[in-house]
Amino acid sequence: MSCRHCGSPLELCVIDLGFAPPSNAYRRVEDLHRPETTFPLRVFACESCWLVQTEDYAAADALFTPDYAYFSSASRGWMAHAERYAEMVTGRLGLGADSMVIEVASNDGYLLRNFVAKGVPCLGIEPTDSTADAAEAAGVPTRRAFFGQALAEALVAEGKAADLVAGNNVLAHVPDINDFVRGLATVLKPGGTVTLEFPHLLRLIEEVQFDTIYHEHYSYLSLSAVARVLASAGLKAIDVEHLSTHGGSLRLWAARQDDARAPGRAVAEALAAEERAGLERAETYAAFQTRANTVKDRFLEFLIAEKRAGRRVAAYGAAAKGNTLMNYAGLKTDLIAFVCDIAPSKQGMLMPGSHIPILPPEALAVHRPDTVVILPWNIADEVRSSQAHIREWGGRFAIALPEMRVFD
Repeated sequence: MSCRHCGSPLELCVIDLGFAPPSNAYRRVEDLHRPETTFPLRVFACESCWLVQTEDYAAADALFTPDYAYFSSASRGWMAHAERYAEMVTGRLGLGADSMVIEVASNDGYLLRNFVAKGVPCLGIEPTDSTADAAEAAGVPTRRAFFGQALAEALVAEGKAADLVAGNNVLAHVPDINDFVRGLATVLKPGGTVTLEFPHLLRLIEEVQFDTIYHEHYSYLSLSAVARVLASAGLKAIDVEHLSTHGGSLRLWAARQDDARAPGRAVAEALAAEERAGLERAETYAAFQTRANTVKDRFLEFLIAEKRAGRRVAAYGAAAKGNTLMNYAGLKTDLIAFVCDIAPSKQGMLMPGSHIPILPPEALAVHRPDTVVILPWNIADEVRSSQAHIREWGGRFAIALPEMRVFD
């Protein structure tokens, strides 16, 4: 395979997680007699442009299907994050009734509904019918399509060039990152702004967040690599913020190369931090497989010890990262009896690969597990608060990443 940005051969393997089904390909019970498609899950680093990326085995339309089960609004924390962003960016950019906001990968309208409420014209771009239906029901205008340069040109021709283009946790999900970023540059008005949020590669490497690797994430992004991709499309980074979301993310602010705004101090500081961390040195990635294996082994040892002690274990959050962890560890219902999730779209389904049943959160009070493993560890505080009633029967919480931890 060649690098999806610069075309150089990919030879530096960061991690091999074996074979796994797409992380959001939840199964129905009646589907269990049918074959389940799996793909290799390996990640490479390009030693020319240092874009870290998966091998190309799964096409986007095989991953982001019409019945896609991930709904952003299922997380109260993420909804609050979106509301804060909308309030902040509206003031910072002076957005109003004469502006146009476009969000690419707008999901169920979790973000744009805030702009609708403010009277700011907006448009969501979302390829999956299930989430687009929910967005439209919430009053968010939505175009059902994958975003790229061709769609951007069509939007401009329709008079829908944007003052603000927002992309939250989408840049990592696009197989043709060059076409996607060219689309951002095309649809952006002169003087307009792009904001992109994405999990930071620096945190992934430092904290061994290998469970954030799955087929829907084609790229694992550093600021330096993204800056190169932006520059190739005529865009530049002008600011960057460090966020706690998704285990540590960046919010990158970008504009056209001819924009009067110059890159701020935060950009230089973030790039310097990446250089110190060695994100553009091969030796930085050499031990990642071994470190990930250690995390996985400790998790398995914990679950086996729970089973031997006669303690029943369940999990909370049927998240993509949980599927990566459970499939890499080879887990089945003998070690984790069931997974609870607040999203109705997942309830009654089975986790891909492991086929562990997904139940509503109310099942915790019915089955009273001794230990609840929080799979989306990045929202552990939210889950511990919302499900604190497990303490009534002596239940406790645990997380496997970034390191094995039990909350007694």
